[in-house]
Amino acid sequence: MIYRFTNNGYNIVLDIASGAIHLMDETAYNLLPQVELLIKNGTTDEEQIIAFFKRLFADTLAKADANATEFKAISHVCEEMLTALSEILELYREKLLFTEEDYEEYLKEVKNRPTVVKALCLHVAHACNLKCRYCFADEGGYHGEHSLMDFSHGKRALDFLVENSGNRRNLEVDFFGGEPLLNWDVVKELITYGRSLEKAHNKVFRFTLTTNGVLLREEMFDFINREINNVVLSIDGRKEINDRMRPMHDGSGSYGVIIDNFRKLAESRKQANYYVRGTFTRYNLDFTEDVKHLADLGFKQISIEPAILTEPLSEADSENDFAIRPLDIEAILHEYDRLALEVIERYKAGEPINFFHFMIDLTGGPCVAKRLSGCGAGCEYLAVTPEGLLYPCHQFVGTKEFLLGNIDDGIQRNEICDKFKAVSVYTKPKCRECFARFYCSGGCAANADNLCGDLNDCDDLSCTLQRKRVECAIMIKAFCMGG
Repeated sequence: MIYRFTNNGYNIVLDIASGAIHLMDETAYNLLPQVELLIKNGTTDEEQIIAFFKRLFADTLAKADANATEFKAISHVCEEMLTALSEILELYREKLLFTEEDYEEYLKEVKNRPTVVKALCLHVAHACNLKCRYCFADEGGYHGEHSLMDFSHGKRALDFLVENSGNRRNLEVDFFGGEPLLNWDVVKELITYGRSLEKAHNKVFRFTLTTNGVLLREEMFDFINREINNVVLSIDGRKEINDRMRPMHDGSGSYGVIIDNFRKLAESRKQANYYVRGTFTRYNLDFTEDVKHLADLGFKQISIEPAILTEPLSEADSENDFAIRPLDIEAILHEYDRLALEVIERYKAGEPINFFHFMIDLTGGPCVAKRLSGCGAGCEYLAVTPEGLLYPCHQFVGTKEFLLGNIDDGIQRNEICDKFKAVSVYTKPKCRECFARFYCSGGCAANADNLCGDLNDCDDLSCTLQRKRVECAIMIKAFCMGG
């Protein structure tokens, strides 16, 4: 139905099904729960709702003291509430409040959709030149042998994508690792090959690259800016924070190696179509300072995300001392509020930044299928290893029970794809009661399996942080749109 919250002085109301956002005064904001309760209990006729409140106000006035001043004050409040009620019911009439949720009828359509692959996470390198402490990929090796993808396997992967993309014209390929720049020549060859397929097959490739930047050089910029639509540049913010968690193999820090070329690449892309992407841990719960540091260096597109483990954390786990724990949640929620205010201050100063997790579309948003089922891992989006094995996404690579097939023989275990297709916000009990379900679409499938052992479950910590990010995002939108 609706979700109410206050942030930075705003009384904000989200109509969950329609996505409509309302800023309300105290009177209307406080009246909403009672109106919602009436509607939930079956009183949907507007005249009946108005009559209920008039009776309520009449009882209140009847109990008022004979003192004329007191009676007048209470009467004025009742009039204000009736005015607010009229405005609330107008929004209800326009299906912008208390909107009935009818998306569940699309579930069968989403579940039974054919496996049409639209995106590949192409692991061109199962090797890395950094030794990041929180790396889920075991220093790029994904718990196997370190290797680089050769051109023939990459070529076959692009052919596989075209062959399995149906009528879909726009295709996405993310060059991933490990560190993909360890295999830069093959990356360039594969992009050239992908471009050669476009006209003949009526396809358009959108290439992205995720890099730690150690091997990034200015002579690469022309090709990157011409051919690669988006670049993710991995850095954790302040030098001391980054170097603690993202050291080189010899233990030295990586910040000084990468920062200048990151800044130059961002400028060469006119501060668009890239992200500097960091990870925060228990060591920098004040991650607003890392966002400020990156913004002060000139970066406009910034993402800092929490370190999430690939298995539940035990209290005796000293190796993962950086991992976020339940006792850290209160501090993190406060920090997101602090970061939201920083984003607003920079907007007011004429120096806006885009923080990835505060960017939501309040006007249209994703299609229904996307809102219900998320990223499409395991059916629309697949990961390809250097030797050509297929997995539901990069976070499942190396997990045998999720091996789907290979690029030569295609998907061999359709039952796994069907399992992913069946997952939605309506098959996850926790999502059914969550106001943010149509923004996160049920969250990360890998986190659910790794931390809960069930694709239809959700990691509580991740959900708590996501809900706070949505609240902050809506508040920022309200401010920037003149609310």
